[in-house]
Amino acid sequence: MCESVQPIKDAPFDFTAAAELFPCRYIKNKRPIGYKRFATAAEAIRFAVEELAAPLLNGTFLEVDDQRFAGDAIRALYERADYPLPRPMRNEV
Repeated sequence: MCESVQPIKDAPFDFTAAAELFPCRYIKNKRPIGYKRFATAAEAIRFAVEELAAPLLNGTFLEVDDQRFAGDAIRALYERADYPLPRPMRNEV
């Protein structure tokens, strides 16, 4: 597991590097989601945050350049200003 989310917000990160995503395997009443490879870390991060059910992110980890990032760290990478992919617009009420 990552030591802290804060250093990830400011640390250099290569969003173009190949990445492996290891989702949490348990989904109640559904087929498990397994290991996936992505051409870029940005795509893996997008999938983890936007496509996985929120509770699954806690048991998921991302591996990029021999570094592992747990759920909170994955979300922190997604929320960084330098995240290269467009994020869906949030409906604010």
